[in-house]
Amino acid sequence: MKINYLNLEKKINLKFKNRNLLIKSLTHKSFNPEENNEKIEFLGDRVLGLVIAKKLLEIYPNESEGILDKKFASLVNKKTCLEIAKKINLANYIKTFNPNNKKIKIEDKIISDSCEALIGAIYLDKGFNFVEKTILTLWKNHIDKSVITEIDAKTKLQETTLKKFKKLPLYKLISNTGPRHKPIFKVGVKLPNTKYFIATGKSKKEAEQNAAIECLKNFNKS
Repeated sequence: MKINYLNLEKKINLKFKNRNLLIKSLTHKSFNPEENNEKIEFLGDRVLGLVIAKKLLEIYPNESEGILDKKFASLVNKKTCLEIAKKINLANYIKTFNPNNKKIKIEDKIISDSCEALIGAIYLDKGFNFVEKTILTLWKNHIDKSVITEIDAKTKLQETTLKKFKKLPLYKLISNTGPRHKPIFKVGVKLPNTKYFIATGKSKKEAEQNAAIECLKNFNKS
């Protein structure tokens, strides 16, 4: 089946000067062991990282390195690359070898890797400014959502408390109730000169995260 790369170019709003770069970036090693996208993927991964790191520093100039690192990781991981790839139907343009010549589902890893390779190809063909614009357009929704996630609450609270009080938050297990297969943990956390902020969770770790969220909400109001 002939692949219409022009449709992909329209989706990402660019026209390659060297179409072979585009084709190579979407060629898996199973299709061509010699001319494939492995090295371009290596490059694309670094280009993506540079663009996202640069953007995060622009958006969050006062954020700590630890929080920036978590935001960065969530924006460049394979899961996010896969979501971006699916948004532009990238799997329709990837060449893989199928010995039975049947239509098969391409593995998620191949799709996310090809997304990075596509970025590498755009960089080689158009330069940094163009690839930066393309990445920021494709990643816009994800960047807009790059707020502190609940799982980062303990880290954020610890950094905030150390900065203001030079002490760590104090966590306390208040109770562990419910049946053995479905326990409910209640945990409190307090800062110097504050009450305990209490929350529950299915595990002690989850309860601590939820308590940290409650504490941060109050801390941000003050």
